[in-house]
Amino acid sequence: MAGSALSAEELKRKIDAVRRFLSVSLSIANAHTVDFYTRGVWGLFMAVSPEEVLRAVSSAADRAGESEVSEDESFGFCNVTRKLVDVEALLRATRAHSLPGLGVFVQREAVLETLREMCAENETCSKPLVPDEFMNSKKAHEVPAMSEVVASLAKCCGVKQVIDVGSGKGYLCSFLSMQYDLQVFGIDCSSINTHGAQERNRKLKKFSRAYQRHSKAMKNQDASPKDTDIETKEDERTSQPHTDSSDLDGRGVEESENERNTSVESLFAASSELVTDNFSVSNGPDSADADSENSFFAALSADIVEQASPRVPPSELSVEERERRKRDNLERKARNGRGNTDSSTLFSPLTSYVTAETELRTLITELEDAVMVGLHTCGDLAPSTLRMFVAKPELQAVCSVGCCYHLLSEQFDQDGHECEAGVYGFPMSQYLREQACFCGRNARMSACLALERVSVGGGLPMESLFYRAVLHVILRDHYDAHKSEKRVGNVYSKASSFVDYVRRALRKLDLDESKLSDSEIQSYHDLYSPRMNEMVAFNMLKVTLAPCIEGLILLDRLCYLKEQESVSYSALVQLFNPLLSPRCYAVVGIKKHGAS
Repeated sequence: MAGSALSAEELKRKIDAVRRFLSVSLSIANAHTVDFYTRGVWGLFMAVSPEEVLRAVSSAADRAGESEVSEDESFGFCNVTRKLVDVEALLRATRAHSLPGLGVFVQREAVLETLREMCAENETCSKPLVPDEFMNSKKAHEVPAMSEVVASLAKCCGVKQVIDVGSGKGYLCSFLSMQYDLQVFGIDCSSINTHGAQERNRKLKKFSRAYQRHSKAMKNQDASPKDTDIETKEDERTSQPHTDSSDLDGRGVEESENERNTSVESLFAASSELVTDNFSVSNGPDSADADSENSFFAALSADIVEQASPRVPPSELSVEERERRKRDNLERKARNGRGNTDSSTLFSPLTSYVTAETELRTLITELEDAVMVGLHTCGDLAPSTLRMFVAKPELQAVCSVGCCYHLLSEQFDQDGHECEAGVYGFPMSQYLREQACFCGRNARMSACLALERVSVGGGLPMESLFYRAVLHVILRDHYDAHKSEKRVGNVYSKASSFVDYVRRALRKLDLDESKLSDSEIQSYHDLYSPRMNEMVAFNMLKVTLAPCIEGLILLDRLCYLKEQESVSYSALVQLFNPLLSPRCYAVVGIKKHGAS
């Protein structure tokens, strides 16, 4: 099923199917792992043994990728008790109601071909250079793959500007500007990221000549000694440290031309010392406060979920920080207004908190028609990106990859917080809003899990989850503090044993640890250890449900675009390999010619 060939009505039927399945199974994903023993979660939802679940999950992993049709409307649950009685039936249903099972997305190559056809072009676009192993493997996979699609969208729409929302450290921005000669405005709410992106871009260009020489040497083994000596002396001069502020914006035309011709692959290799394993753009919770989100989610490693760094609303910024951001943006505009033709001006980092109501022309005075993109934009920023695309006449196309579903605001979640602006991240589509659809916070946290990584042995950090659940029993039995608003935080990583873990947690909660002896604490561990496999099995079921919950969220976004009369083309595209980048789907849209 390719691109817009999926009609709005057919998409709604797919959404209905997912909703029917989740109406039966979502209670598992919404169960608190912290409450696992205090509320007897296994007994509430399961009429099978943990061993049966683990065997079935292991067997299902061996059949991953097989297409199956789930015809049992009970999906393995008893219609009377609502407990799970048939694990195999549930697992068949999860595969059938995931995005691959529904057949609702298209591959990146198919979209590139569609864009070429829309532009009436038969030639194949030049294949982007791939950064080598010095760039972390995740970014090296994501950036070129997404850049090629974004560049194709820009070419199809006849635009030369790109707005990257939640641009983080500027990996995508730098690649788009250097490889495709696009003018990119990277907007991020973190001034640290903005300045880091600018500095990184400067250093990429500073190192470019040395790596250009290296590239030439590899291709021209027979170069004369005289030529090599001249080139070496020239590179020695340009590789000296620069302190002049013209490093970024005011270099000569000759040097600028040399830099434009430098291999993008070499530039990214040169920045290896600057690369950090930043798994997602900034707009999420501080890792130090991760326990406040959910102990199950906080305990998971980066291999299983994708975290993000803080996104601070303008109302929480100090007066000094707001003034500094304004000053930085004015200085950037002044530099760009001097008529610089240096390729470094193709990437302009901006610091701003962006919502659907943001006036882009206020931020970017030189804004023309553009493509809006977001690589792993957190929580409500992803739906805001799509709303901006629809609302702003200057935005001709969009390519949005979201993440951090646990940070989405939900309009119809009774336990959720009211959104200040009254614009919620889920649901977006009129179709699901009319049905008052909601997932629930814990279910959205489960959607952040990476089934593909767990299936190939990524595993879950079960001991830390087990410790937290047993601690909850101790808090209930001895302190009546299991409903306390205080958070334990990440004490597991510092604890040498279960006893040490409990004592550290009690101190953090300001509770009297002298009430319990070491032997009493250890007795809780010994009592619940035989039941640890219940927690392992239950959490594995949560992982298998993750693609279905993520699918509903993404199908809602696609449905939103298909409801817009101004949008001529919309599709859900798999951009990345889910083993390398679990949040691998992009929502892509193009406006009708002349639409406003």
